[in-house]
Amino acid sequence: MPSFRVETPQGCYNAIVERGIISRAVEFVPAKSGKVFVVSTDDVWRHQGAALAAGLRDVAHEVLYLPGGEENKRMAPLESLAERMVLAGGDRSSVVIAFGGGIVTDMGGFLAAIFMRGIPVIQIPTTLLAQVDAGIGGKTGVNLESGKNLVGSFHQPIAVLIDPSALDTLPEREYRAGLWEIVKAGIIREPELFDFLAERSADVLARTPESVDRIIADSVRMKCEVVSADEREGDLRRILNLGHTFGHALEAETAYRRFLHGEAVAFGMRAAVRLGESTGHLSAADAEKMIELIGRYGPILSLDGIAAERLLARLVHDKKTVRGKVHFVLPVRIGAAEVVSGIDEPLVLDAIRFALS
Repeated sequence: MPSFRVETPQGCYNAIVERGIISRAVEFVPAKSGKVFVVSTDDVWRHQGAALAAGLRDVAHEVLYLPGGEENKRMAPLESLAERMVLAGGDRSSVVIAFGGGIVTDMGGFLAAIFMRGIPVIQIPTTLLAQVDAGIGGKTGVNLESGKNLVGSFHQPIAVLIDPSALDTLPEREYRAGLWEIVKAGIIREPELFDFLAERSADVLARTPESVDRIIADSVRMKCEVVSADEREGDLRRILNLGHTFGHALEAETAYRRFLHGEAVAFGMRAAVRLGESTGHLSAADAEKMIELIGRYGPILSLDGIAAERLLARLVHDKKTVRGKVHFVLPVRIGAAEVVSGIDEPLVLDAIRFALS
């Protein structure tokens, strides 16, 4: 049972990776808690809800459903759920359990952050992407038309329960989208994970329990280490945004309807690798290995009809833009990355065109 500790000024908690951990969810609900609200979506509850209901046993809880879909990751659904919580007797002693993929972990965490000015949240991510990224670290929020996750807060959970067996019902496209976040972990900080993904891709794609448990544990450990060192993304944590600046632009340009987040990150990583090589931060040999590994876990959906110039224009609205300067996370070698700003626009445009090709 790998368990990884996150220690931040806001709070300390464990991220536990264990098959069947959902059946023990009741153990992580604080004593003397008030009403427990499970935030989920119809499809997640249909496939996994019985397991969580059994895991909560005698704990009274109410399930609140989000509409699902990145295009619905907005403030209005949260206001509706908050009203329902009040009517159901929710108060400052209540607890939120965010049970679903990355959209649910982001929105459920944000709901907990703002309801009664903040109540505890337990994260139980059910997609691979949420298990290795979105469910850990306390980043919560919703989208605006202008860009992704532009309204939100840091709100650390009191526990993160990661059950790899929940992935058994995950569609292939969703699984591959999560794999790109794991590829990202290998590129920015975990060279041994990078090599494992390259050498054992057949096992990873076949979802053998040994390989799935290994790549999840490595990624979760890395994320917990980084968050503990830099909770609020002032320094080290910024490397976790590899591919996100370009990827968020792609998601916004397509109105959050065309690509899964992991697919957009894969596109963004291709652009970042190209930019790293063209600016001299990354060797051609390492760039080739990275591009090959990103492609091995594809395919990315068609990028036809997307204009590079429009994506370039959207970069200024990303959260990583400070005083008009776009900051890019660039790989410098396998297992290391750094944040770079002030890159000439033609090089950025070339990187976008490369990723679109």
